[in-house]
Amino acid sequence: MKPQPYANQPHTIRRAFTLVELLVVIAIIGILVGLLLPAVQAAREAARRMSCSNNLKQMGLALHNYHDTYSKFPPAGFVSPNYPGGVWSVQARILPQLEQANLQNLINWSQPYSVQGLVTRTRVPVYVCPSEPRDEIRSEPNANDPNFAHYPLNYGANMGEWFIFDPRNNQGGSGVFYPNSKLQFGSVTDGTSNTLAFAEVKAYTPYIRDGLNPSGSGVPTPSLPADVVAFGSSSKSDSGHTEWVDARVHQSGVTTTFVPNTRMVYEADGNVYDVDFNSSREGQTFTNDTYASVTSRSQHTGGVEVALCDGSVRFISQSIDLASWRALGSRSGGEVVQLND
Repeated sequence: MKPQPYANQPHTIRRAFTLVELLVVIAIIGILVGLLLPAVQAAREAARRMSCSNNLKQMGLALHNYHDTYSKFPPAGFVSPNYPGGVWSVQARILPQLEQANLQNLINWSQPYSVQGLVTRTRVPVYVCPSEPRDEIRSEPNANDPNFAHYPLNYGANMGEWFIFDPRNNQGGSGVFYPNSKLQFGSVTDGTSNTLAFAEVKAYTPYIRDGLNPSGSGVPTPSLPADVVAFGSSSKSDSGHTEWVDARVHQSGVTTTFVPNTRMVYEADGNVYDVDFNSSREGQTFTNDTYASVTSRSQHTGGVEVALCDGSVRFISQSIDLASWRALGSRSGGEVVQLND
């Protein structure tokens, strides 16, 4: 009789996972993922914040290089009845210093940006924070160009505390930039390390505009956001800081009226908005002065990244003392500012 193959070899019994054991393994994996995910997210946010800081660093250096070339800071546009194309931003003027000379070469400075859609719709990477959730084009068709559009930005030029510009006498505000300005580093008598050049802003910020003129109200720099909202008239739900080419304060500027991330609540059509304010848009009239509250806001937690006039970049806590924040917005107020490292 032939022997049975493998008859004398022992059988191997393979034991499978029980349902309980499988659930335990899944639970352990879930716990590990739960522990690791916040760390991964934190690492990604740290990288985005570092990239944001680097953007501001480049802008600060570009400002210095611009000054080296022209012996003055770029103005926040040229406002004149005879110069309708003048409302081009500080950001548009420092393009060559940011290795964007080819883009600036497309600009016809004598014409308004509303007929230069190829420029306005261009995304300038250094002007966009990597944490910005609406890093996207904003369409605004007009009679000249049905495909006309704008691209947003996340870094506003320091236009001071509250008063921006009086077109009747060319007087500007306390900041480093205003229309028709010819300021120099020598104008920053508070010290370049104590004065803002640029600060973070949020794209697609709602704003109110063209309301009561604060100059006739006897109200100095408002102490409460509600005081500003009371001036407002017409509102734009989500178009502030969406036009990097536009020199006007609600598009490419920032003020130190209130500390970073302060909410200025405005209600319209049953909705509640956190808004900015521009009393009279620069260049729209040559008889009304401009006041503005354009808050520095950030997608980063706890404060905002800023570039100072000395080219350094700092993270400013949203809990900063209001007097210190306003002092940072002033180029020559004589204030003493102590920034903690």
